[in-house]
Amino acid sequence: MLALFTASCALAVTSCSGASDTPKASPTPSAAQPTKSADPTEAAKKDAIATYQSYWKEVEKLYADPHGKGAKLKQYAASAALANVERDAKRAHGRGLVLTGQVTVQDPKATKVVTHGKLDYAVISSCLDISKWKTVKADSKKPVTLPSNRLTKYVIQSTVERWPEGWRVTRDEPQDRRC
Repeated sequence: MLALFTASCALAVTSCSGASDTPKASPTPSAAQPTKSADPTEAAKKDAIATYQSYWKEVEKLYADPHGKGAKLKQYAASAALANVERDAKRAHGRGLVLTGQVTVQDPKATKVVTHGKLDYAVISSCLDISKWKTVKADSKKPVTLPSNRLTKYVIQSTVERWPEGWRVTRDEPQDRRC
C-alpha cells in the first residue's frame, strides 16, 4: 500500500481500517451541507461525495502547514483515515518538509451505498491526481526530488461513514493502478 509519505518522500494516501460499530446516526447535518432528496440513497451519495471532496481540501491544508494546525480535518475524517493522514503529515513536517499545490479528486463515484442497518456508509472510487502537489523544504521552499516512477494519478477507494456528527472518511485504499 502507498503511504502518504515514505522514506523517499513519495506521496500516496492513508490505509485501511475495519468498519466501525458506531450505531446509525440520527439525521443530523453532515460536515458538508446535507442534500435534501426524497431518495435516501441518492442523498447519501451526494453527502458522502461532498464530504470526501472537503476531506481532500483539508488534507492539502494539513500538509502545507509545517505546524500541522491549519486544517479542520476532524470535521471530515475519523478512524484510520484521520490517524494515518495526521501521522504521515507529522512525519513529513518532522523532516522539515511540506506539500504545496493541490490534490485533484477526479470523477468521484459512490460504488456502494448502504442506508439501512447499523451504520450508513458509502464506498467512493475516484482518480486521485497528486501531480500538482509538490514536496518542498519548509524553510527554503526548494523542491525535493522524488522517484520518477511514483504514481501521481491513481485509483483510490474510500469508505465514508455517517457518524452522529456527520459524514466522515474512515478509510482510504489506494488501488495501486493508474487512472
